[in-house]
Amino acid sequence: MAEVVFLLVVALRLFIPLGIPKYPLPFILAALLIDGVDQTIFQTVHVTRVLDDYQSYDKALDVYYLTITYASTLRNWLDPYALGVARVLFYYRLVGSLVFELTQERFVLLLFPNTFEYFFIFYEAVRLYWNPSRMGRKQVIAAAATIWVFVKLPQEYWLHIAELDVTDEFSAHLWALPTFVVLVVVVLLVLLRELPGRLPSPQWSPSYDVDAHIDRPKSNRVIPRRDMRAVFSVAVLEKVVLLSIVLVIFSQILEGVRASSLQIALGVTAIVVLNSIVSLYRVERGSRYGSTVAQFAAMAMTNVLIVAAGVVLRRGTGNDAFLQPQDALFFGLLVTLIITMYDRYRVIGNLSHDKRRRRRRGRRRRGRLAPLGS
Repeated sequence: MAEVVFLLVVALRLFIPLGIPKYPLPFILAALLIDGVDQTIFQTVHVTRVLDDYQSYDKALDVYYLTITYASTLRNWLDPYALGVARVLFYYRLVGSLVFELTQERFVLLLFPNTFEYFFIFYEAVRLYWNPSRMGRKQVIAAAATIWVFVKLPQEYWLHIAELDVTDEFSAHLWALPTFVVLVVVVLLVLLRELPGRLPSPQWSPSYDVDAHIDRPKSNRVIPRRDMRAVFSVAVLEKVVLLSIVLVIFSQILEGVRASSLQIALGVTAIVVLNSIVSLYRVERGSRYGSTVAQFAAMAMTNVLIVAAGVVLRRGTGNDAFLQPQDALFFGLLVTLIITMYDRYRVIGNLSHDKRRRRRRGRRRRGRLAPLGS
């Protein structure tokens, strides 16, 4: 029973985030929910295999869904400034998660709070009724700073320094839950009373589908711009850094991984460069992937073969394999998922941004050419 529950919870934590790029708000809230209750579930059914090292397991899966969330910003956030703030917040937390995995010092998580997560939720909540790209730089920074100081720092202290659990505290203090509910209701009533008169009128009907209010390129066959077609580029470097950190973090919870952090980084570099060569070759030949799933399937075969070849060659030299077969398969699929999302969503986001910029330029030109009095 415990094993079934463990596999079910892990499956939920792996598959729920895949809906974030298309339906950001409901799926990230669902990911937050399962993240918040999984430890309680494990304690209830006595899943001992993960409870002793729960923080490492939890942070690895947090990094997984935050990486998908970051990839979705490349697809959906058309404001370069807000995207830049999100990128800084994401990598700041990612570095903190890496330091925590290598040191197991909990105070590191307080120094590197997960502000990115709630900043993303704020931005997508704004999108329900308004175009978030119209927020000014001061508003974007104010939102990020408010979340950092007044939301995430207290939360990180509660979880990782005081090491308190909400469920345990409510059980130990019977007055706590009713008091919390009353406070939440009061805050909501105040917001419902004060905010409507202060907020601008909604620009559109709310939709959880992010594409409902973004003017996308009509074709599903995504073609990179010429300035994005390079084997060695800033984007390739970012993928190397991102994947190296993610895989090093996961290597701490997978028992069959014997590779060092440097060996993982070198392996990631080789895979990313080979993927870039394959993708560039396909583009130059005019061959394109019809969908994200098709691109993932094609690249998955390539990457699993690359990882498997590395394992076989390592064993052929008489040395122990860096990875066990099941871990090699997992790493190959994880690398493929992140590369596919990054590459495809970056292109979609840039093409959508270019289309939006051309449309705005056209409106300004028509405004200048309009006859007087029109």
